[in-house]
Amino acid sequence: MTLDEQQQTSRRSYGPEIAIVLLLSLGQSAVYSIVSLTAKLTADRPLAQQTTTLNPTISPRPYLDLTYQVLGIFFALIPVALALYLLARDRIRASDLGIDYRRPGYDLGWGAGLAAGIGLPGLLLVWAALQLGINAQIAPSGLNPYWWTVPVLVVSAVQNAVLEEVIVVGYLVTRLRSTALAPVWIIAASAVLRGSYHLYQGFGGFIGNAIMGVVFALFYLKTKRVMPLIVAHSLLDIVAFVGYQSLPDEWLTWLEYSA
Repeated sequence: MTLDEQQQTSRRSYGPEIAIVLLLSLGQSAVYSIVSLTAKLTADRPLAQQTTTLNPTISPRPYLDLTYQVLGIFFALIPVALALYLLARDRIRASDLGIDYRRPGYDLGWGAGLAAGIGLPGLLLVWAALQLGINAQIAPSGLNPYWWTVPVLVVSAVQNAVLEEVIVVGYLVTRLRSTALAPVWIIAASAVLRGSYHLYQGFGGFIGNAIMGVVFALFYLKTKRVMPLIVAHSLLDIVAFVGYQSLPDEWLTWLEYSA
């Protein structure tokens, strides 16, 4: 078999590979999100009067709950290891995706800038979606207030960022670029996937995250670095998770009432 034939065979195998990786990770989440949204839309209450809770308490027993939380974070990262392993078999290292510590200032600076640029418009979009009745109310944390709650929320935020940015941007965009797919369709595929596994929040969650997906995919195609995206996503989730956990109950009641 010639080199060209080997490359063509390898490219043909990417379709099943991408499907398997996604169905083990965020593609699976997308399917469950569609089911969750369908359940909300067919419930006896309007969508805007329903609440979606992130980081829920799994057990009323504190240390058993901690065990479940840690295990959930650990196993959620296994698809990341699989994706990086599959890329490494084709001699594409994590550093080739910009997942390294060679440019900490650049990564932190751009990450903070992206978080700031996306965070406030994102809040406004969620508020507008609630007013239009196309989004559920979002409770970023349902954990009970233990000593380990904030550290777990921070680690959960970083886990979300690593999982989503490595799979949806680093892995998926890299694999799709090896095909004849035009950049606009690669960006669209990444953005639609990102939006789809947030459908459990409602249509506002889909729209907001799809827009974020376009920005992040464009940034990666321009810079070839995933680290700033991980930083940005981590900051967004940390502020949401820890901020919600730390807000006084009367503030939360007012926010829910105003929505």
